[in-house]
Amino acid sequence: MAAKQALIIDDNRSNLDVLSMLLNQQGVMVTAVQSIKQVSFALENLTPDVVFLDLEFPNGSGWDILVDMKANPTLNGVPIVAYTVHVSEIDVARRAGFDSFIGKPLDSRRFPDQIKRILSGQAVWEV
Repeated sequence: MAAKQALIIDDNRSNLDVLSMLLNQQGVMVTAVQSIKQVSFALENLTPDVVFLDLEFPNGSGWDILVDMKANPTLNGVPIVAYTVHVSEIDVARRAGFDSFIGKPLDSRRFPDQIKRILSGQAVWEV
């Protein structure tokens, strides 16, 4: 079985490093981008099994990226996970079309179960 691939979109290097480490520990390969401008290029070279998307960026928002990703046919069926410190946005994220939601900071004890469920097609809505 081929390794699963994750795309992480977050402008904070520390958050990228932590999530990358947690995913790698679960055998998931990671492509990480820190800029909204890098998302299109990353998707030209990768069809991820899961996308982790922060909601807040200096020059845009995860909400806008979500709209573009949902319109991209190559991402049909790929779970897009909102992961953010803005845990009060969980209901808004659900209504906007995110497939799952994980609040920051990530809990390293809960994460293995969360990613396993997400990759098996289950929704995870946890803060």
